[in-house]
Amino acid sequence: MRTELVTTLKRQATELLAELQRDREPILITQHCVPSAYLLDVDSLERLQQRMAVLEGIARGEMAVAEGRVVSHADAKARMRRWRTGSDSSCDAIRAVAQTRTPDWPRS
Repeated sequence: MRTELVTTLKRQATELLAELQRDREPILITQHCVPSAYLLDVDSLERLQQRMAVLEGIARGEMAVAEGRVVSHADAKARMRRWRTGSDSSCDAIRAVAQTRTPDWPRS
């Protein structure tokens, strides 16, 4: 990873951004010899955000298993069938939870 001073960023921002876009390698910006910020190209940042969303979902699932919040495959299929057809009022809570658990990452 490349490191640049904040003064270099100020003086050569256009060149650094062009290199960042071309090389797709993050640039660490330092201020008074202390790491201050990272510059990332947009595609790399979006990929990182998507990966984080997936990993957070996996972590939530692992916590649910550890806490015993699980159902059998057959029960899950039956609940989903009732939910899709709207024939079971107890599925309203599942719908509400599903709507609040939508990932936040950017959509393209």
